[in-house]
Amino acid sequence: MMPLHLCTISFRHHLTSLPELAHWARHIGFDGIELWGVHARHLQDQPGYDRAWIRAQGLTIPMVSDYLPLEGSRADALARTRQLCTIAGHWGAGKVRTFAGHQASTALNAADRSALAYRLRQLTDCVADEGLELIVETHPGTLADTVEATVDLMTAVDHPALGLNFDVLHVWESGADPLEALHQLWPWVRHFHFKNIQKRSQLPVFAPANVYSPAGCREGMVPLLEGACDYRPLLAFLAQQPKPSGLDASLEWFGPDCQRVLQSDLTRLRAELTNKAGRTQAPLACHGT
Repeated sequence: MMPLHLCTISFRHHLTSLPELAHWARHIGFDGIELWGVHARHLQDQPGYDRAWIRAQGLTIPMVSDYLPLEGSRADALARTRQLCTIAGHWGAGKVRTFAGHQASTALNAADRSALAYRLRQLTDCVADEGLELIVETHPGTLADTVEATVDLMTAVDHPALGLNFDVLHVWESGADPLEALHQLWPWVRHFHFKNIQKRSQLPVFAPANVYSPAGCREGMVPLLEGACDYRPLLAFLAQQPKPSGLDASLEWFGPDCQRVLQSDLTRLRAELTNKAGRTQAPLACHGT
């Protein structure tokens, strides 16, 4: 079954140590922990916490999620990327995540899109030199905000070390059907983010400025299988796929009562994947990473 992880960003406003989080995560059945970049940096200088330690807990760090600059100084961007790769290597993570800029695809002209793709190729080269993959997240307000724009971006960069973090809710937010979008983006998908919303009109609660604020609104955030985005067709498809190396998912929960909701979501998600695993569906080609 596809490995499932929790995100430390879910605990961004909690006074919870990594050992406490790791113990709880393993106890309830998570396979690993996706480290938010700012958390990873603060842990970097704490002795005893590294890839050997996390593996001793029975867990992995699949990905360090950060925000690399696609504009401005090339030297600064490469320095930031190398720093992120060093952090990922410290934890044994094979993937580092970023966003495709900070402007919607419709706000960019052809020259802008070409410049962003060129910078992304440079950063991907840097990451590949360290034996890692650079993962771009499907996200509103970026150059990966629609299926078409994402395909164009991945095709323009055309690098084997560049993959996608397929955020199901944000793909649905763009107006696409998640399963149809997954078929179109499948060659590049390396990771999933799972979260949900009660109704489409409440999607603005996931805007970064709101999510990162301790005083931000959380109205509409609901457990994974109880929201307006129907995950079941996509989960049925994933349950039928051979386990591709390097493909996994993280549960993102930005609302209150993290441990209760994440534990419930993990249990229900594993049951959903297991129950659908015996049904017939044509598999897509495995990833080669």
